[in-house]
Order: sequence, then C-alpha cells, then structure tokens
Amino acid sequence: MITRRNFLKTMAMTTTGLAIGTTDLLGGVSKTAAQPKSKDKVKIAYVGIGNRGQQIIEDFARTGMVEVVALCDVDLDGKQTQKVQGMYPKAKKFRDFREMFDKAGNEFDAVAIAIPDHTHFPVSMLALAEGKHVYVEKPLCRTFHEGELLMAAARKRPNLATQVGNQGHSEANYFQFKAWMDAGIIKDVTAVTAHMNNVRRWHKWDANAIYRMPEAEPVPSNMDWNTWLGAVPFHDYNSKYHQGDWRCWYDFGMGVLGDWGAHILDTVHEFLDLGLPYEIKMLKAEGHNDYFYPYSSTILFRFPQRRDMPPVDITWYDGIDNLPPLPRGYGVSEANPDVPATNQGEDVPANLNPGKIIYTKDLIFKGGSHGSTLSIIPEEKAKEMAGKLPEVPKSPSNHFENFLLACQGLEKTRSPFEINGVLSQVFCLGVIAQRLNADLFFDTRNKVFTNNEFANAMLAGLPPRKGWDEFYKL
Repeated sequence: MITRRNFLKTMAMTTTGLAIGTTDLLGGVSKTAAQPKSKDKVKIAYVGIGNRGQQIIEDFARTGMVEVVALCDVDLDGKQTQKVQGMYPKAKKFRDFREMFDKAGNEFDAVAIAIPDHTHFPVSMLALAEGKHVYVEKPLCRTFHEGELLMAAARKRPNLATQVGNQGHSEANYFQFKAWMDAGIIKDVTAVTAHMNNVRRWHKWDANAIYRMPEAEPVPSNMDWNTWLGAVPFHDYNSKYHQGDWRCWYDFGMGVLGDWGAHILDTVHEFLDLGLPYEIKMLKAEGHNDYFYPYSSTILFRFPQRRDMPPVDITWYDGIDNLPPLPRGYGVSEANPDVPATNQGEDVPANLNPGKIIYTKDLIFKGGSHGSTLSIIPEEKAKEMAGKLPEVPKSPSNHFENFLLACQGLEKTRSPFEINGVLSQVFCLGVIAQRLNADLFFDTRNKVFTNNEFANAMLAGLPPRKGWDEFYKL
C-alpha cells in the first residue's frame, strides 16, 4: 500500500506534473482500488461524524450496502459525535485523518467526507492517492486551484469513483432536466435567477464592529485543533469558528453561494454546459467586510455562447432582505421536504424558498433546490404545454446508492469531481468577487483574471501551512 509518508514525499517532489497532466501523483504507479462484488458491502471510513456527517452516515446506513471500518473526527468527545460512535462501537476511531490512512488504510475501500470546506481538499487528495473511492460533501473545494488539482487527480484514476454531495443530482430534477432538454422543451436559455433567501443560520454578528479575527479562547479538551485547521494559516481557537459557524468566514467556508449553489444550479450548469464565466459583477454586498461574507449578496455571472446555445446570465441573490424580481404568474414558493435540517436549531421560514427561475426565448421555468422538479409558468402556459412534455425516467438509485454501486463498478457516479469541480470553481470565482467587492473579468482559456491582480492571487489562496504544503503544487 502507498502510505501517507510515501504520498507526501512524492507530492513534495511533484511540482508541476499534476497541473499539466504528465506526471502521476504516485510517481507513475498505477493504484487499483479493490472492486467489491455486487453482493459484498463496501468497506468505508467516515471523516467527520457530527452534524452533517451524522446525516450522511445515516443515509449510507439506510442503503444496507456499507461495512463501517473507521470513524475520524477531530472532536470525538463532542456531543455531536456521540450518536455515530454508538452506532459503530467496533469501528476504529481517529482524530487525524492522516493517522487513519496510516494505520487502517488497508482495511477500507471508500471514504465519505463531511467536514468544513477548507479541509475537503487534503482529505480528498490523500484518499485518491491511496486508491480510495471518495464521497465528499459540497462544495468540492475552497479555492479555484484546489478544484484544478482534484479534477486532475480524479481524471488520472478512472477506476476510482468520486461523488460530490449535491444529492439532487440523483433525484427527480436531474432526470427531468435532461429529458426536457433532449425533447427540446428546455432550449435557448438566456438567463437564470438563483436565490437563497432563508435566514443566514451561522451568525448574526455586526459587520461594522469586527475589524479583526476573534480573540483566542481555550481549545476544548481533547479536540485536535491543529488538524481541524488543516492547510490554512494558523488561527487561535474561537467558538465562532466551530460547528456551523466556520461557513461564514472566508478563511474556512464558501458562504451561502458555496453552501446552496450546488443544490440550486447543478443541473443548469451541467446540462447547459456552462463551464466558467467570463465576467462576475458584484451588484450588492450588504454588510461587506474583510473577514466574513456579506449579509446579502447579488452576483451576476456571465457565461459565453456554447456551440448552438446562446450566452447565459445567472444572477445570484442571497439574504432575507434581498428577494429577486419574480415573473408574472410565479405563484406560490413551495418548500422541498427533502432538504435536510441543519442540526443547528430551527430555520426561520422565508418569504421565498431556495430555488431558481429559468428564462428561455419562449418559456419560463420555476424550480426549487435539491431534487425539486421544474414547472412551467404562468399556469396557462403550463396547460398549453402539458401534452408536449416527455416521460421522465425514474432514478435507479439515490445519491448514496449511486456512489456505492459505482464503487462496485455497477453504475457511474452522477456528480463526479470532473463534473462538479467546474461548478465549484464558479463559486470560487464568485467568492473572490464577494471578498474584494469588485467586478472581475476572467479569461476562461488561460484561467486568469484580466483586470485584477489581487483576484489572481486569490485563485490559489494563501500558501498552506508547513506540513500541509505537500498536498499542493507550490
């Protein structure tokens, strides 16, 4: 087995190969993952077992297709991790994922990752290098460069299944969108409004009162804060970073856009073959500061013409006071009962549930988040089109089953790194615009900004901490 130490040594020596696609991360070694037979259970390790981690572990358990070998969490003593530990008392337990791979890496075939955004990259990269199938919660990456590296690593290992956790990609909207495009119902899309107007559930701090990162607090007993930080520059522990609060800080999370964009724009981005935008305009940034995300944002992403498809403008709205304009006949905003709870208290209902409005030259479609299906609006147009709509196939497997069947070689994942990675990069570009509160022009061929050198520096972000730099091309 390729050990973590060998992997890190090889990564340190490989400074250009991953980016240009000529040198394998493992020095030319072809690592073949174990392919369980269909009757076998997939041996799996979980990294992140509290809150959202607990939710996906329960979803995997419901498939009846997993054998849980190892549990890893930096906060094994935290109350949020106790339920999963009780579910699998015989599983080996670790606080550091690197130790888990060193000591138990030959005992599992797949890894499922549900940890803060800033640590998705090192765990996913190590798992691929170790020959493991990888399921990771969205967003795939926190920087544009991380997305490049992960997509390249996945392409080099086609025998490994990768899946990003935008679960709607295995639900009704995925199959409906494709069927309606194939039938010519969805065509000539010119604009999309995407909106997430629920309460910002991770903090209510005064943006004008915070001029520096929070003061140091004692690290909770037995918590591995060093591993929690991962590759980002050192920060003293503060409770405003832990649990769901990490999501609002630029240093750790991807904000509302990274959190919900993958559930709202996934089918639009994939089936319209949007790729990367050439322009990102900040239309609103209420409560902007240098450390955490605005309370409300409006961001315009402009995508060029693709083959016979016209250019598309996507306008993103977030914030409870930042509702988008609605077309005539929009109707009621329905909530999707399949959207998981936050595990962090009750969400306050919004006037408009998360979703999208798709404008074409001839039709307007209303949709929600996750697997919510599209409807044609206004109602009289929907009635006119009713007899022209094609039959939509049923999903053969949910997102978790799809990943496990792909581990067994029986299906292909619907949201692999190679597909979802580009969408994650779109969000990275949007986050850069949010952080700088600036309009940006992006050269999609050379993958650089043409009007802002500060933005270019942010494509890779700050250099990783010593000891973590081996995961990256420096």
